[in-house]
Amino acid sequence: MAKPLAPGKVAALGLQHVLAMYAGAVVVPLIIGGALGLTEKQIAYLIAADLFTCGLATLLQVIGSRWFGSRLPVVLGCTFTAVGPMIVIGSEYSLAAVYGAIIVSGLFVVLAAPLYGKLLRFFPTVVTGSVVTIIGLSLIPVAMNNVAGGQDAADFGAPRNLLLALLTLVVILLVSRFARGFLRAVSVLVGLAAGTGAAYAMDMVSFGGVAEASFVNVPTPFYFGAPEFSLVAIGTMILVNIVSMVESTGVYLAVGKATDQKVEQRQIVNGLRSEGAAIMLGGVLNAFPYTAFSQNVGLIQLTKVKTRNVIFAAGGIMVLLGLLPKLAALTTVIPNAVLGGAMIVMFGSVAAAGMNILSEVDLRKEGNLMIVACSLAVGLGSATVPSMFAQLPTELSMLLQSGIVTGSITAIVLNLVMTRRRESAAAFQEAGEAS
Repeated sequence: MAKPLAPGKVAALGLQHVLAMYAGAVVVPLIIGGALGLTEKQIAYLIAADLFTCGLATLLQVIGSRWFGSRLPVVLGCTFTAVGPMIVIGSEYSLAAVYGAIIVSGLFVVLAAPLYGKLLRFFPTVVTGSVVTIIGLSLIPVAMNNVAGGQDAADFGAPRNLLLALLTLVVILLVSRFARGFLRAVSVLVGLAAGTGAAYAMDMVSFGGVAEASFVNVPTPFYFGAPEFSLVAIGTMILVNIVSMVESTGVYLAVGKATDQKVEQRQIVNGLRSEGAAIMLGGVLNAFPYTAFSQNVGLIQLTKVKTRNVIFAAGGIMVLLGLLPKLAALTTVIPNAVLGGAMIVMFGSVAAAGMNILSEVDLRKEGNLMIVACSLAVGLGSATVPSMFAQLPTELSMLLQSGIVTGSITAIVLNLVMTRRRESAAAFQEAGEAS
């Protein structure tokens, strides 16, 4: 039996998980706040409320109960799938309509989770392996944008950004290869620290945001006013969360693979119920819809630390950051290029986890090769060339621009078609032998 980790080490490992998902947690409120013309104060509230809710959602997921929480080492964060729809709803209706739709769609997830659990037979190994691989591959462009300095950055692609990303990546690889024990487990944290130190020496780190941030912030229910309810907005957010349910299923199964345990249907249902509750809480606190974050699965794969205590610590740290904006602002000084170097390892690990699942699939069996080939091609194609859907209706275009959405749908539909074809062929063969 493995020796329990000391509290200090658990906290450090938890902080590593927070830093791994922090860019995703912060960039969503920045994008949405900027697109909807919110003030700096309002955007700062969005970030704090998001971190606070991420922490509570993660704690609910990890602790678990009879009806809620998968009790898997899963970190919850705001889903990127909701960014486009939230901007459209906020622009055409109001921000209050956005949060009304989030609350109702969260209730839908809570109520629909048991029914969804009964549909898991449509997710055999060939489908789940394809979905997990697609999740990892479709995130690679995100990593590379950060490596170059961040989307639309003035110095996008500057040699210093590439150098910082390379330095961060090399440090992570060296620590993972030569270090032992706890130091090896926090290799990503060491890489981020080294990259940020180098960036500071290059005068690329600013602490202005830390000085301007307030010391304490308590998330306020309905900060932007009472929620409004629009059927179109609610329908859109329900569709977004159905997609997130599929994505989370792949993450749960990948976590199970990474932690050497079989994920039961009950765990997935309880995990999705927990996500639904987190989405409703996000609507009340004016935050965002939440889903299981795949980058943290890559971190588990990389560090080999599988205990839930670490994720519990990560949830507590996020709650603290949400309450103390000045402390949260400290983590924002990490340059995008440094985060990008770490993302290469983490997102690549997710894709590798999917490939590991697919290694159990017999690709010589009729249909399996086509399911994997087409779902990967469609998913990666959508992620790298999202403009191909630009002339479709706005809501449909926003969903199909996600490689995770298109790849997952392709895998599920092809599996249904191929399975029916195999069953028909088997029945025909049995009938021939009987005659």
